[in-house]
Amino acid sequence: MGSLLPLFLLLLLAASYQPTGSRRRRWGTRTQGTGGRSPAPSETSAPFWVRISPEFKAVPPGGSLWLNCSSSCPLPEGFSLRTVLQRGETLSGPHWVSYQLLDVRAWSSDVQCFVTCAGETREATARITAYKQPRSVILEPPVLVHDEYTLRCHVTHVFPVGFLVVTLRRGGQVIYSESLERYTSVDLANVTMTHTLHARPSDFGQPVTCHAHLNLDGLVVLSSSAPMMLTAFAWSPASKALASTSIAVFVVIHLVVGALYLRKCLLMQSRA
Repeated sequence: MGSLLPLFLLLLLAASYQPTGSRRRRWGTRTQGTGGRSPAPSETSAPFWVRISPEFKAVPPGGSLWLNCSSSCPLPEGFSLRTVLQRGETLSGPHWVSYQLLDVRAWSSDVQCFVTCAGETREATARITAYKQPRSVILEPPVLVHDEYTLRCHVTHVFPVGFLVVTLRRGGQVIYSESLERYTSVDLANVTMTHTLHARPSDFGQPVTCHAHLNLDGLVVLSSSAPMMLTAFAWSPASKALASTSIAVFVVIHLVVGALYLRKCLLMQSRA
């Protein structure tokens, strides 16, 4: 009985013993089974960029331009453009496409370029604006009628009118300002603004100027007129015409009287 016990213990130890490498292999097998098969590396694991140039462009109303869309993708699947503007010709190369845009009349438009690479699509955006700085800002000489000045300012060939603000200044003080946001015309326009200013003694000799502002989402275009002086004897066109007529009549009367007097003198000399 005593000899059987050691033999039994040896058999038990042999049955429970496993080599270390076998345990590692089994543990590794279980671990792989739990996580599943690891995904194969993707061909687009490296990021790619998309660029559009120029990113910002201002053109005159009705103008045209080219936009270039490029990408670092080695094998792009396709380029596309999203815009409300009229498109013209298209040129392309291995990693770029150039698009022509025609007759730009929207004051501000976002243009998006899309590139697809191995199933992934990325984009770049450009902003196109169309505006025209006023050709001229002209302030007419102030006209004084009774106790009021009439101030008239002309802003010529400007676009877009809906973003135009016309301001009158006396010295450094704003005396009147008008926004033309109600106008939605897509063409160049001429604007005339008239304002009546009550005359005060302190206004005489003060300079008045007219200013045209185009505020296009942070892009400010400013044009100003030459200054005009407020005087105490600013005549209206009707007053000027009446004064001119009166002066002409006065001159004619004096000429007639002079001619009659000269004729009388000549007659008296001939009789003598």
